[in-house]
Amino acid sequence: MGGKDSKLSYITQEEALKRVTDVELKRLKDAFKRVSALSGFMTETVFMREVLWDGVPPKIAQLLFKAFGGTVKGLSFKELLAGMVVLTKGTKEEKIKLIFGMYADETFTVINKDEMDRKIVTTEDHVPPSLSQLFAQNDQVDYEMFRAWVYMNPDATIVTKWLLTEPISFSLSSDTETPTFYQTLAGVTHLEETDISELEKKYWILKAQSKTGKFDQETFKSFVFPTIPESLCEALFMSFDENRDNHIDFKEIACGVSACCRGPTMERQKFCFKIFDTDHDGKLGEKELREMIDSLVAIRMENKDPEQLESDAFLKMDPAMVSKEILSCHDSDKDGFITMEEYLVWTVNNVLCDDFLDLLSQICHVVLGLKPESPEEEGKIILDWLAREDRKKKKVGQVWYLISIQWWTAWKNYVTYKVMEENGVVTESPGRSNSNDTRHRLLTQCKNPTGCLPWDDENVIMVNVNKTNSVCETPLVGDARELSNQFNSHTFPRTSHSLTSTPKKYRLSPEVEHKTRSPSASPKLKKRVVIPPKPSQIDNSSLVIPNQYKVMTLTNEGGRLKRDVMMVDGKDFKLVPEPVWKALSTWYGGCPALPRTVIPTGKGDLNPELELYPVMVRLLRHQTQAQRPVQPTTISSVMTGLGGMAISTMNSFTNHHQQPKRYLAFTACYSRCHTLQQVYDFLCTKLRFTREDLRLWKISNKDENNMVMLDDETLTVEQAGIEDSQQILIEVRNKDLTWPEEMSQLAKNKNMKKEQVPTEPGATGLNNLGNTCFMNAAVQCVSNTQPLTIYFKEGFYQYELNRSNPLGMKGHIAQRYGDLVKDMWSGTTKTTAPLKLRWTIGKYAPRFNGFQQHDSQELLSFLLDGLHEDLNRVHDKPYVELKDSDGRPDEIVAQEAWDNHLLRNQSVIVDLFHGQLKSQVKCKECGHTSVRFDPFNYLSLPLPMESCIHIEIIVMRLDGSVPVKYGLRLNMDEKYKALKKELSKLADIPPEQILLVEIVGPVVKTLPHDNQKVRNLLGGSLYAYELPPVENIEPITAEEETLEKKSHIGLSEIQRGISAKKPTAANGHIGRLQPTLNGIDRGNNSATSTPTHSRNNSSTSLNMSMNSSISLESSQKSVGDVFNGFVIAVHRKMTLMDLYFLSSQKTRPSLFGTPIILPCDEKSSNQDLYEFIWKQVARIVSPLPPSEAKLSNHALDCDDSLCYEYPFTLKVVQKDGFTCAWCPWYRFCRGCSIECNTEKFNFGSSFIAVDWEPTALHLRYQTTCERFFEENPSVAESRKKQTEPIDLDTCLQAFTKEEELGEDELYYCSKCKKHCLASKKLDIWRLPPVLIVNLKRFQFLNGRWVKSHKIVNFPLVDFDPSCYLAPRKHSICSCGSQGNKQSEISPHGDGLQVPNTENVVSCVCDKNDPESVSPSRRKDEDEIEEVKHSEKCSDNGYHSNTDTSSCHSNNNATCKSKDCSKSVYDLCAMSCHTGILGGGHYVAFAKNPNMKWYCYNDSSCKEVQESQLDTNAAYILFYQRGDLDVSSFMPEITNKDPDTQEIDDEFESDFKRLCVIQ
Repeated sequence: MGGKDSKLSYITQEEALKRVTDVELKRLKDAFKRVSALSGFMTETVFMREVLWDGVPPKIAQLLFKAFGGTVKGLSFKELLAGMVVLTKGTKEEKIKLIFGMYADETFTVINKDEMDRKIVTTEDHVPPSLSQLFAQNDQVDYEMFRAWVYMNPDATIVTKWLLTEPISFSLSSDTETPTFYQTLAGVTHLEETDISELEKKYWILKAQSKTGKFDQETFKSFVFPTIPESLCEALFMSFDENRDNHIDFKEIACGVSACCRGPTMERQKFCFKIFDTDHDGKLGEKELREMIDSLVAIRMENKDPEQLESDAFLKMDPAMVSKEILSCHDSDKDGFITMEEYLVWTVNNVLCDDFLDLLSQICHVVLGLKPESPEEEGKIILDWLAREDRKKKKVGQVWYLISIQWWTAWKNYVTYKVMEENGVVTESPGRSNSNDTRHRLLTQCKNPTGCLPWDDENVIMVNVNKTNSVCETPLVGDARELSNQFNSHTFPRTSHSLTSTPKKYRLSPEVEHKTRSPSASPKLKKRVVIPPKPSQIDNSSLVIPNQYKVMTLTNEGGRLKRDVMMVDGKDFKLVPEPVWKALSTWYGGCPALPRTVIPTGKGDLNPELELYPVMVRLLRHQTQAQRPVQPTTISSVMTGLGGMAISTMNSFTNHHQQPKRYLAFTACYSRCHTLQQVYDFLCTKLRFTREDLRLWKISNKDENNMVMLDDETLTVEQAGIEDSQQILIEVRNKDLTWPEEMSQLAKNKNMKKEQVPTEPGATGLNNLGNTCFMNAAVQCVSNTQPLTIYFKEGFYQYELNRSNPLGMKGHIAQRYGDLVKDMWSGTTKTTAPLKLRWTIGKYAPRFNGFQQHDSQELLSFLLDGLHEDLNRVHDKPYVELKDSDGRPDEIVAQEAWDNHLLRNQSVIVDLFHGQLKSQVKCKECGHTSVRFDPFNYLSLPLPMESCIHIEIIVMRLDGSVPVKYGLRLNMDEKYKALKKELSKLADIPPEQILLVEIVGPVVKTLPHDNQKVRNLLGGSLYAYELPPVENIEPITAEEETLEKKSHIGLSEIQRGISAKKPTAANGHIGRLQPTLNGIDRGNNSATSTPTHSRNNSSTSLNMSMNSSISLESSQKSVGDVFNGFVIAVHRKMTLMDLYFLSSQKTRPSLFGTPIILPCDEKSSNQDLYEFIWKQVARIVSPLPPSEAKLSNHALDCDDSLCYEYPFTLKVVQKDGFTCAWCPWYRFCRGCSIECNTEKFNFGSSFIAVDWEPTALHLRYQTTCERFFEENPSVAESRKKQTEPIDLDTCLQAFTKEEELGEDELYYCSKCKKHCLASKKLDIWRLPPVLIVNLKRFQFLNGRWVKSHKIVNFPLVDFDPSCYLAPRKHSICSCGSQGNKQSEISPHGDGLQVPNTENVVSCVCDKNDPESVSPSRRKDEDEIEEVKHSEKCSDNGYHSNTDTSSCHSNNNATCKSKDCSKSVYDLCAMSCHTGILGGGHYVAFAKNPNMKWYCYNDSSCKEVQESQLDTNAAYILFYQRGDLDVSSFMPEITNKDPDTQEIDDEFESDFKRLCVIQ
């Protein structure tokens, strides 16, 4: 825009540069560089956000961007500069050109009428009448015509009014200075801003290591102990924690460090007094004095050399006697206590505290991050720390760092070098002075690499010494220190050994130093000396060998040390403890860090050693292959032919047929003492994998195909045979849960075995073949059913194969399962691949094809049904008719149904798994009951889906007390009105005085309506604000009503927009909420418009607002339309920007804290608002600044008479909290102040910003307290109820509970001959020897599938379900009235009482439907699974009366099932599902015949303890009767021949073709 080639030149580039100062130009360039794109242009969005302020309407900002010269490409700096100069310093003529550019077309030559009308409509509410004059003659006007029109109508549009008639509200620069946080702290402490900045960086690093997220006492102790004695850790923490909130914020750290390190001696001793004053009563008693002496003596012993301690008088004194001596000498008032003043007197005459002050100084510098003021101070701190650590014995687990001896020597020379003056001659101090020297010097002698001083070197630095001992130097290399500060250290120790004498003090203050300086006025140049330069950054590269592997290193060992020469501590490197290394690396920088760990030797922990050479391993990964897409199961994918089946599955396997390529991904170093579990945990954390998805293989250095699985996590790296430079393969499970190495071996037609060693029979894992964990888990559970496994292991199934059953699978399922069981129980392999079984299942059940996750229960159902049909002893099934119960006894009907079932179904599966259910339906009209008995092979118990919502709500009281959080449990369909009632009972606040507010961050999002349904908040919190009580309102007479109408305009009129106390500009809008009451506008519900008149009172409007649905996203209305009875206040602070474009952006507001709801009415004054807000924030504002000196710039505590001294100012703002509610946007006002006076507030705005005074905010506002709240016991109780587990008995009780059928489930009554309402009930009639319980976690609710994560407690042993058997007239149940006395047993075997069956907890479960229930009800396939052989029979059309005596049935097992009611069950296996619906993972747990539990996680099989069972994720439970006689289930095979026929050639050839494809 400002260039010479601009179509409309407002101002030339040269002229623009003349009008800005050099400082402004530099700032603008830096600001532009920071926000512009790489192309060097500023986008429109950035222009609106960074250049203009947030109050400028977006449409006007877009016009201004275009007028400046902005295009789609962006805005250049030259154009921006010219535009901003015109905007802030331009003449009227130049501003008119700018306005013309805003409305002009793309050529900047004319303005079109339609275009200008459109732009004005989008930026203003209406088109000004004067606009017709501009286009009176033509629809296009040029600049001259527009200029003449603007001179005549300068306020025609909001843009012309802003730029031509209004005073400029901004400029390019601003002299406003808002003190920063660092400046404020530096003003009240002895620290510089740079010190505070460095302290803050270290503070956040230390705080990040806290377990609680706070710098609490535990975190603090982990950093200072054992350097500080444990007895003083808590006291030192409390000395920093001045506000006693049990954690240290950064302000407290800065002030504490200043007090104990940088302050004058008196202030430092006061800090020590606070440490020893453990009861915080401001004085020390005899006990505290004795503890103080004990601690000080212990510190002295810890920090002195043994030679010095031999003659130390302090060690020979009795602390009790010393404490009494102190009291007798310094307790002036003889009250038995030492005050702070008396303590300070004692410290003047004693030096025992010096060691403690030095130790505190070390902690503050080394641990907390304070940088030393001088090299001497730095040297003393580091060397004293090292001396103390070197005197200690190294402990196992300690970490030490190596530093190159070259750098260490240079640093040591730098910090120990001394220049002093003797008779006017500058000499070099050879070392530390003795203890009687008047100046404290360091012990280490300055060493010159050449052995002598180069006095005659031409390159030495000339040093001139004047009378003040200052040293003037011009360094050639490095940064030479300023020796003028060489004695400005507050950490030098005193050297007296008497407790009561008054030795000479040797701590040099500036005054003392001035007295000891030479009086000579003329300096004498005697010799030239070399001052050691400041060392550069730490360089340890000389200690390590170059990294030959160009990959990332996961561990932080820093590199491999050189092995060509034996490295020695003190010769090649210097060992320093971890805190010292962190301090030096912070002050100097440098790399690499070389941490090494102390490990035990073969002799144990008695002689630990530092492991200089940890084991380096090369970590390999598989190259990522393109993941095959998951094909959805459709009708077209269900293949009928074997060839099509083979093609589908083979294509899926070809993705794994190649040997997966490996590549070097990382290197890492581990201690030879690290266990493999630690290695696994480290890699899982570093690479972000779960433990189940990662395996490690040790690759032989000679043969890469020779790999050993590292699965014994108890072994150490050394025990596992891992050598230096060993290759370790990190195998990560594929997304379909397969393992790359396993699939590669399977594709090569090899048997994938971890180790060819004998294993426990049955402890064999199954390879995942692509999301087949659902099958593996089900097969493992069935396999660990011992009677069935023995049946297959011994080959009994070969005598009972039924190849002619039309409902079976030609015996293929039984054959494949039998082969797999033999492999699993052979005890020769740890892993086998169920390829043939999966292939066979996929052939007969195509829904299980592909690589999608399936339901393990569905697979189990298919497997058991397939095994039953393949092993069915009934070859010719007779036709059986179902008879109605017709009032006959249940025993007869049940036995008849069971006999009919056995006529068609007899197999080992029936003997073991089949039971019988009783289902009865009772008509509501005639009372007729229909009873039916059906077989089942497992019980599917739906879990109660959570019908309650857990709400946590924070209550804010009127008195400003600490907020309290309450916990509530409400029904899903409850409304907020019910929430108020429940909260009222807990908080003891009437419901009408509760205002619910949803808060997100520092702003109010919504005010929920009473009639809204309660919902879970996403990212927000629910608050309840207490409001003033409602006053009683008496009816008014007609005369009073007439007088009221004639009275002055009140609050109700203001609320209806009739009048407002403050004038508003045309565009001074505020975002308004739209309260409604039951759908009626609140303006029609005022006190003066209701039929029943009452006295106008603020409480009336207040209640109306409380029952209103308020949303901050609603449209804007005028200021006069405000909340009823309250306003919203938000906390705001101003942040100083270092780079900005306009003065309005130099300080930017930001919101923080929790909003405040201010109750107010017509009588409320401005001062009332201040008082109420102060009452709410007083608890989070410290009464005094964190410094004992009362400084003038600190905000003081306020009372009613000092309203002008509140540490904040109230300003009226819009709903965003950033812009003024009274001023138009072009005033660039952040909010007009509300004066603290007695004037009526009269709802001048519905939003108020609490602008905090910067100093008060930085020093007094306690950020950690703003979100603090107390937790009511109801929170824990509600959470517990929300997540507390249920019992298996609860599910069974709900399963057998009578249920009412609804209108959509009408039952056809055979008596009434119509569909009627009915009730139904399910009962267990006959229990099988092996009871399978499916906890139905996947349910279809509200139109979608959901998974229940409810925890179900179930017994592992002695489960007695007999009490849930249906009652019999001739009862065979001996459980008695007590039922299952110890039915519920925790996973650890603890007994739990069964709930009273009369008070059953309701459960969402559907019962098995009898035949007469409506078809829609019977369609739920997830109900109790039946073996529906009657339907199968009708399909076959058999009507035979075959004698069942010819069938080879096992009547023993079948008959014994009748007596199951007298037995208890033990858990033998369970399948668990973890993860989400549609994915997740299945794992099985089973009990081996050796009585040990094993975890089957696909190919992994590990022994686990009973306490390690994942009972929380249980999905399918297998219970086996305790007194089961396995032999009774084995068939009689005498004189029978086994069926050893192989599977047909066509089937087998397709399978082989799949397995060998490459």
